This record gives sequence, structure tokens and C-alpha cells, in this order.
Amino acid sequence: MQNVKKYSITGFSVLLALLWLIPLVWLVGTALTKASFNMSFLPTTPFTTENLEYVWNTIPFGRYYLNTITLVVITFVIQFFTSTLAGYALAMYKFRGQALVIVVIFMQIIIPNDVLIIPNFMTLSEMGLIDTKLGIMLPFLGSAMAIFLLRQSFKTIPKALSEAANIDGATLWQTIWRVYVPCAKTAYMSFAVISVSYHWNNYLWPLIVTNSINNRTLTVGLAYFAKSKEANMQWANVCAATLIIIAPLLLAFFILQKQFMNSFVSAGIKE
Repeated sequence: MQNVKKYSITGFSVLLALLWLIPLVWLVGTALTKASFNMSFLPTTPFTTENLEYVWNTIPFGRYYLNTITLVVITFVIQFFTSTLAGYALAMYKFRGQALVIVVIFMQIIIPNDVLIIPNFMTLSEMGLIDTKLGIMLPFLGSAMAIFLLRQSFKTIPKALSEAANIDGATLWQTIWRVYVPCAKTAYMSFAVISVSYHWNNYLWPLIVTNSINNRTLTVGLAYFAKSKEANMQWANVCAATLIIIAPLLLAFFILQKQFMNSFVSAGIKE
């Protein structure tokens, strides 16, 4: 009976994985074959890289890549510091109003970011940060999800480690960065996946905030390309542009998929 259940779960998992792969297979096949006005799941035209070359030379993908990488890296680095300090304070200290702070953090996790677009836009407009990279990043420099994950992870670390560090003369700053941060690598990996993938694929907020090529991200550039005359009404060109955008994330996942899975399994909820 157990074998039947095991094989059933495995079969269902494989089927689900194949269903999720269908759009990716179609996208790659369409992007790497000669353009055609006839749509089909499996390629019916010869293999070619002309679509990728045409798209790369038609729109400023180099600028879009630089903008996106800059936004993703700087946002994550600042989130790393702010969330580490906030998570440590919530995990290690007892203070008045702590329960309220935790409730507010949960509310931020539950409320979608799109709900806050209008107030965020109005605030940035008053600050004169529309169409700037700082304006795109500013609403995300603190992350409720990261604070929650790190708080849960820090609470599982034995206090004996920090006490030993204090005995050896370590300061609070040294204790945080040399004891707690290394012990919470799985939580950091989990949030890195969430943060990088979200800001790499984020479309609506950069679309609203940016007005120029100098600050557009990859997703916004793809949207402008898809509706422009340069796309030539060809799915092959749109798929080629999409493949260029998602290629780094796909490559990172295939290389680090074991670490990704382990990080999410290890990042559980603790009392």
C-alpha cells in the first residue's frame, strides 16, 4: 500500500512538473527557430539564433540589464542589513509594543505591494524621485518577509554561542555578524531567492515610476518592445526577448536548485 501511495505521489509530481514546463518548452522552441506566423507547440521551422541577435541589436538590452542588476543588487544588500538588525532585535529582545510590531510585519506580508502603489507614487512625487533608480528601490529597502524569516531563524540559534562570544570580548555588532548571520544562511538563501526573483520580474511599479530608457528595467523594456513595430508582430521575436530576460534566473536555478530547495525546507516557523 505504501509503494502504491509513493508511486502515485511521484507520478503526480512528474505530471505537474511537465505541465509547468509546457510554457517554457514552447518559449524556448519558438525563440530558437525561424520566425513563422503559424503557432505550434513543437518547432516546425529550422533552428536559428537570428531572433536573439535581432532583439538584442534592436532594443537597448545592455542598458536594461545594467539597470535591473543595479536595482536588484542594491535593494538586496540594503535589505540584508536592515532586515538583519530588525530580525535580531525582535528575536533577542523583549520590549514594550513588540507584539504590535510583529502584527504590523505580518500585515505587510499579507498586503500585496500593488495596493500601496498610489500612496508610494504620491510620496515619491513630493520627494522628486520619479524616474530615478532610487525611487524604484525606496519602497522595498525594508522587507517584512526578510525580517520574519530572520527572526524565526535567529530564535533557533543557541544563546550559548552569543554568550561565548561575549566572554571572548565580542561586541554586539561582532556577535550579530560573526555568530548569528553565519548560522542563518538558509534563511538568507530563502530570502535571496524571493527578493532577486521578485525585483527581477517586477513590472508594474517600474512601469509607473520610470519614464526614460536610462531607468527602465528588463520587464518594462520587454513590454515596450512587444507592442512596438520592431517586434514585427512575430511571436519568435517576443519569445526571444523573454528568453534573454529569464535566462539568468533559469541558469541560477539549475545550478543552485539543491541549495534553493534546502533553504525553503529549513526555513520553518518556530515559536
